[in-house]
Amino acid sequence: MRVSAEEVLIEESDGVAVITINRPKARNAVNGAVARGIVAALDSLDSRTDVSAYVLTGAGGTFSAGMDLKAFLAGDFPVIEGRGFGGIAEAPPKKPLIAAVEGYALAGGFELALSCDLIVASSESKFGLPEPKRGLVAGAGGIMRLPRRIPYHVAMEIALTGDHYPASRLYELGLVNRITEPGGALEGALELARKIAANAPLALAATKKVIIESADWSIEEMFKKQGPIINPVFGSKDAMEGAAAFAEKRAPQWRGE
Repeated sequence: MRVSAEEVLIEESDGVAVITINRPKARNAVNGAVARGIVAALDSLDSRTDVSAYVLTGAGGTFSAGMDLKAFLAGDFPVIEGRGFGGIAEAPPKKPLIAAVEGYALAGGFELALSCDLIVASSESKFGLPEPKRGLVAGAGGIMRLPRRIPYHVAMEIALTGDHYPASRLYELGLVNRITEPGGALEGALELARKIAANAPLALAATKKVIIESADWSIEEMFKKQGPIINPVFGSKDAMEGAAAFAEKRAPQWRGE
């Protein structure tokens, strides 16, 4: 199924939804319409059991050059209340989200990628937080998430210089999961997303929630806090189906229940 709007495209197959920022002439700069389009896409997909993973990408060979500064000057601020920049910076979806990066992921574009759970990037792609060069601050999570993902001093360099950094460097640092040939980021992300989507949706959502929320749990409280999140999964119909499928040597048929 394919659903399209002018600024954001949605395409689905094999349990994966591809959400494409569709402003190639503006290097997929994020304006209010893009932010609203991403929120609408996620709201329409989050409750569905036949879609288990998302891929976020940009049209025309660029992921995103960040916030649309011309729109910003005109009063169009691409922040959704409760959701943040681009509709995901403050409240990423419950389901796994993979960034497929070609070309540039700069400023807010890099912050969108950092809001994702995994990043697949073309060998020619470049990342950066150039906000200080424009008198701005990477306030959509970039300067908070980056030092949690890579070494402190490298994060400082990226954030303070505002320079561009190649995907290969971020792959070395563990921020980028996979490097592809130029033009292959989307297919690489889809390959990863299909592997994820083949797993049980309730287990995926619980796993992502624990990984994210446990970052500040103490040793004393971590199992107590994990329990309420994962215990319902063990009592689900999907858990019974997974065990039965294993015993019967067949592929499981997940229902998200």
